[in-house]
Amino acid sequence: MVWGMSETSPSDSAETPDFAAMTRDIAEVPAVEVIVTVAVNLMSAAAVKLGLTEEGDTHKDLDEARKLIHALAGLLDGSATEISSFHAAPLRDGLKSLQLAFREASLVPDEPGQGPGEKYTGPVYG
Repeated sequence: MVWGMSETSPSDSAETPDFAAMTRDIAEVPAVEVIVTVAVNLMSAAAVKLGLTEEGDTHKDLDEARKLIHALAGLLDGSATEISSFHAAPLRDGLKSLQLAFREASLVPDEPGQGPGEKYTGPVYG
């Protein structure tokens, strides 16, 4: 037996992911659904980092929130022509809410147009 290796092969392990099945599953998911799922995950993570969850300030980290909001804005800007307004409108509303929450949480708010994601959305005012 090689150091660090078990006597069972990886295919014998119940914990080994079935990559073929995962590939089949992801192949069946429309691109719009993948984009929306990623956007919602970014929004959720940003909300946590802004301290907007039940835990409040426990996980608050404005530097991390800035990065997540900026990534979300870039994703929405880049995919605007690929997803319908049915999907894009609520995501843009959520983004604006996060941008406003970031501005309110900042001790020294960014100048209009300089906040997270405002490179893509333009200035956000309350």
